[in-house]
Amino acid sequence: MAGGFTEQSQRFRPSSKEEHVVQKAEEHFERTLITIRGELAGSVAALEHPSDDEALNYGEIFLRDNVPVMIYLLLKRRFSIVRQFLTVCLDLQSTSVQTRGVFPTSFVEENEELVADYGQRSIGRITSVDASLWWPILCWIYVKRSGDTEFGRSAEVQRGLQLLLDLVLHPSFEGTPVLFVPDCAFMIDRPMDVWGAPLEVEVLLFAALRSSIELMELCQRHESSVLLEERLRLSRRWMHDLRQYLLKHYWVTSKTMQVLRRRPTEQYGDNQYQNEFNVQPQVIPDWLQDWLDNRGGYLIGNMRTGRPDFRFYSLGNSLACLFGLLTAPQQRALFRLVQHNRQHLMAQMPMRICHPPMEGVEWENKTGSDPKNWPWSYHNGGHWPSLLWYFGGSILLHERIHPHADMLLMTQMKTLVEECYWSQLNQLPRQQWAEYFDGPTGTWVGQQSRTYQTWTIVGFLLLHHFLRVEPNDVLMLHLDAGLS
Repeated sequence: MAGGFTEQSQRFRPSSKEEHVVQKAEEHFERTLITIRGELAGSVAALEHPSDDEALNYGEIFLRDNVPVMIYLLLKRRFSIVRQFLTVCLDLQSTSVQTRGVFPTSFVEENEELVADYGQRSIGRITSVDASLWWPILCWIYVKRSGDTEFGRSAEVQRGLQLLLDLVLHPSFEGTPVLFVPDCAFMIDRPMDVWGAPLEVEVLLFAALRSSIELMELCQRHESSVLLEERLRLSRRWMHDLRQYLLKHYWVTSKTMQVLRRRPTEQYGDNQYQNEFNVQPQVIPDWLQDWLDNRGGYLIGNMRTGRPDFRFYSLGNSLACLFGLLTAPQQRALFRLVQHNRQHLMAQMPMRICHPPMEGVEWENKTGSDPKNWPWSYHNGGHWPSLLWYFGGSILLHERIHPHADMLLMTQMKTLVEECYWSQLNQLPRQQWAEYFDGPTGTWVGQQSRTYQTWTIVGFLLLHHFLRVEPNDVLMLHLDAGLS
């Protein structure tokens, strides 16, 4: 496979219209940008949406959807838009008792007034946690890329960080360092039995702490205080404990699963800790043996007492690579796993959001018979082209940071990214840049999928930039990198 396109990928032959497709995508992207308070501040969720239906919110600026938008704008050095976006989100940070410190899921300007959604208008009325955790990450990446350290250490930014840290690092009835959230609290925004400590939220918490520490250290260099020192100490300890916890309880390989299967159960007392969550061997699914192969590894979706969620979630695992939660050898184990399970995860429209999907009675019981999440659709095994740039970026970043590590594997992964890029380039324009795709191979446009979805368009442009325009720009996503 390393020598070129595989037989499986012949249907994805390079298009001679690459420049035209990229140009049209850029034109679509420019149309997504809207103004807030008279300045460009972000993108609507989708270009085509019924503007006469007030119940639909695809014309609002979503913090989650604007993550790739802001990354792309930073690559283009359009710093003023990113700063305006971050500032508006900061101004809208909640100060009410129940949601104090939460950033808005989305916002829009109506009659010269900002209207924010903190979950009170969402389906299920759940506050999205990922929006709040993404804000410090985007802020730190902006400060690094732009060199705007004045913004990073400003009183407004530092106060926003403290409000957020007070929210996520407060004492609770849970003795572990994870952040507990309800179902529907992140990108998986429909019931999918992901309540508890879902992987994506915990990885974002790790990166949010990492970014917050960097931003607080900016302030510390100019003006230190006892309170700031204490917050830094607590944040560093929490980040360390969280990473150790995730690597211990979420990371699985064929070897760790063999150990887990033979651990004793029903343990009690201070000295017995081999099976802390009392996981019975019967809950380990049959498909896991072939899925892991011999050298593959991944972070499972959730760890709850007696009920680990062994489903593979693409975004959480990709972010764990990008943000450095996984070690370099673990990242390569993840790459091998994706390579081994390519037909499931990439198929004809890269890439699947989670695997395997829930079906039958399990789907009925755990999703509440959710018609949008029927098997192989939406968040229940659907294919989301917007996810490819996260995984592709993790491969390209790994290649930059570890240029001499397992060069055969990395050549194979680079080829995989290229093939997936071409498959999207050839398909997405014809399928009107749809939000998601249905079916085991991701061939059909999703039944309720919006067309000209912003993060589908921008995700493609990001991967094009990292592959064709300036490969070294992927280092911008490396949270340890110094100021440019």
